[in-house]
Amino acid sequence: MKTIDLIYLFVLAALWGASYLFMRIAGPMLGSIVTMALRVSIAAATLWLYVYLARKQPDWRRHWKQFLILGALNNAIPFVLITNAVIDLNASMAAILNATTPLFTAVVAALWVKEAFGMRKGVGVLLGITGVTILMGWSPLPLNQRVILATLQAIIAAVSYGFAAVYARTRFQGIAPLHTAVGQLSGSSLLLVPLGVASAPAQWPGAHVVIAILGLALLSTALAYLIYFRLIASAGATQAATVTFLIPFFSVLWGRVFLKEPLNIGMFAGLGVILVSVWLVLGVQTPNIKKTRAEVLEQVERGS
Repeated sequence: MKTIDLIYLFVLAALWGASYLFMRIAGPMLGSIVTMALRVSIAAATLWLYVYLARKQPDWRRHWKQFLILGALNNAIPFVLITNAVIDLNASMAAILNATTPLFTAVVAALWVKEAFGMRKGVGVLLGITGVTILMGWSPLPLNQRVILATLQAIIAAVSYGFAAVYARTRFQGIAPLHTAVGQLSGSSLLLVPLGVASAPAQWPGAHVVIAILGLALLSTALAYLIYFRLIASAGATQAATVTFLIPFFSVLWGRVFLKEPLNIGMFAGLGVILVSVWLVLGVQTPNIKKTRAEVLEQVERGS
């Protein structure tokens, strides 16, 4: 990578890592649906303004059904589940669990589009399961019913991201990634905003929640997408995929600095095992990586 691409990569990881911090602040006060309705609608409006000024508007009328489905799989469902999860987990653990997304993407791709699933990927998936077991069995949080339920929600969110990745590859060939982002955010806004209005709190919380929502929508979603597409164009989808390895470190950092979240050796052991498993599945360092894998990664826009 060029130096500027490395800078973009670390900034992107910092922004996506911060999304868990913002959700941890706003979610308990506003509820998961209201928090995510605000996130996707503000981000969608921002990106619509960008594409309008750049005269690169997507063909909404032609692809609206696909945008709705992708908005549900890649935004509405996982965003709400992760926001629920961080209430009873913490920002750090939710981000580490979400790092398993490439593992589920590989499994879904193998079952849905019959993508090759060799020994390396199989070992990676098993290792990822081991990493989750280490993380939860040796975590600083008590392993009670609420924590287990939150963990399941975080894992289901990762599964949803996996389906979204494969769906994007099968339905969005030839569509610019920026248009995919605008379309899916618009679709998820249509799904979540009515629910958010119906469940809006009677009294708006304080300034810290407003700042968290704006940071989540403008920094961790709209700006992060623009940086991601810039990175793909400059360094390629495979290199951009390495952001997966950096996001958990930033989420742990932000959670510790701003929320004083507890840390222990089990979190780092689980994180290490999960990241090794992701490396095995993605094959980021493999020079002959399949074109289909690069296409999947290019189409995935993670909001985490």
